Amino acid sequence: MSDNYQPPKVWTWDKSGGGAFANINRPVSGPTHDKALPVGKHPLQLYSLGTPNGQKVTIMLEELLAKGVSDAEYDAWLIRIGEGDQFSSGFVEVNPNSKIPALRDHSTNPPTRVFESGAILLYLAEKFGHFLPTDPAKRTETLNWLFWLQGSAPFLGGGFGHFYNYAPVKIEYAINRFTMEAKRQLDVLDKQLAQHTFVAGDEYTIADMAIWPWYGNVVLGNVYNAAEFLDAGSYKNVQRWAKAIADRPAVKRGRMVNRTFGEPSEQLHERHDASDFDTKTEDKRNA
Repeated sequence: MSDNYQPPKVWTWDKSGGGAFANINRPVSGPTHDKALPVGKHPLQLYSLGTPNGQKVTIMLEELLAKGVSDAEYDAWLIRIGEGDQFSSGFVEVNPNSKIPALRDHSTNPPTRVFESGAILLYLAEKFGHFLPTDPAKRTETLNWLFWLQGSAPFLGGGFGHFYNYAPVKIEYAINRFTMEAKRQLDVLDKQLAQHTFVAGDEYTIADMAIWPWYGNVVLGNVYNAAEFLDAGSYKNVQRWAKAIADRPAVKRGRMVNRTFGEPSEQLHERHDASDFDTKTEDKRNA
């Protein structure tokens, strides 16, 4: 890598320059190997990893269960993206884009596939009738912020998070560029939350479930080790909201599902029953 890099006329793939994700990033789609996905006992089958995008869906499912929606019971299967599980033929059948999370709903015939985390949240909200207001104005505002997250998070994760925390070299221009955007986004949220308890208003919705795993985790210092660098404490309203969401029991459970990093007591690699939180976290499995 060079500070004086000049792009060639036609780009070619150099596997040696991909940094931390060189073994899974590639410029083509489709499966690399044949492997069927497992199917558990519940209609909802989730294939995921405990990244911010994965947390959105497991938080939503745990919140539905906390409301007594028994039909929201689910099996959560671990997809190890570092090992290329997302490129199996079975996973690509559910999500041709090979990104987690992916959901298959076996309560329909044939089973319904749902991919892209925002689409999954919307699907579950409409299926079960929770966390998406029925009032047209409130519904629209919730969707405004859901899609704001879907468009903004790549700048925070693939932009700021990558160049600040993961890139094999520190590039000042790239870090400055995406830090500026990450802080602008945090300012957008802070001003919105100065006027409302939750992101889309005074009601807890799928907008909060989508945004918190990204921006809440960042300001609380849970991802990228960047809270101090971003002066996260200055976003007082985001801090207030992030802490309140983090304290919700369903959020605490949802963050644990398919998680493979952090404290072993907070890692539940697979979830097939509510009792798994008490018996199958990694600290207990390794005891």
